Amino acid sequence: MPTAIPSHSIERVCFRVHKMLPEFVWDAGVLEGNPFTFTEVKTLLDGVTIGGRKISDQEQILNLAEGSKRLLAMVKSGQFSLSKPVFADLNGIVARKEALEWGVFRGEGQEKNYTPDVGLGERGRYTPLPTRPDAPELNRIFGDGVAALQACEPFERATAFFLFGALQKFFFDGNKRTSRFMMNGALMSHGIDALSVSAAKAQEFNEKMVRFYLTKDATEMMAFLAGCHPDAETILPRKT
Repeated sequence: MPTAIPSHSIERVCFRVHKMLPEFVWDAGVLEGNPFTFTEVKTLLDGVTIGGRKISDQEQILNLAEGSKRLLAMVKSGQFSLSKPVFADLNGIVARKEALEWGVFRGEGQEKNYTPDVGLGERGRYTPLPTRPDAPELNRIFGDGVAALQACEPFERATAFFLFGALQKFFFDGNKRTSRFMMNGALMSHGIDALSVSAAKAQEFNEKMVRFYLTKDATEMMAFLAGCHPDAETILPRKT
């Protein structure tokens, strides 16, 4: 993982995301299979509704935008941390009206038994830890995982948290989206620019995530995420 990464002021990295909000939201929407075009995302974020689109798709885009704004507010005020309250807060925005329940770990709300899984196409399905009342095991794993990540350098800690959240599926839905917000919050809190998986790399992202779910080897995905960073050409070793 790269360690010599350009850093800036918190205000600078937050301003960049604010200016690029339509791009970040559109990229995230494409990864979820949302049909909104970039132009439609910009129009919707300007407050103009889009005719002919499903309400659910529109709400997903608006939730991503609101989650981004909430994340920026946390980072700017110094309130962001790799903690359960922040994680749950962001999921409550990102997965609102889309998940079975949102803003709580699986088992901490009214649903105590249903365990969601991830479709891997021809490779079958990935099933995380089962949902249990009050989520004792999920809470233990979250605490242990975050504690272990404190030993990592900021970039590795941030990208590893994304994969950690995606793998364990702490929530009923919106895990990858919420975990990417946490990843970018961790980066920006250290003055490192946020990264976005571009829409053009959606297929590559999905293919590598399938292999990650099957093997639980994060090497390939960590390198992929580093390659998505705006400073990738600078921070990654040159290929010979």
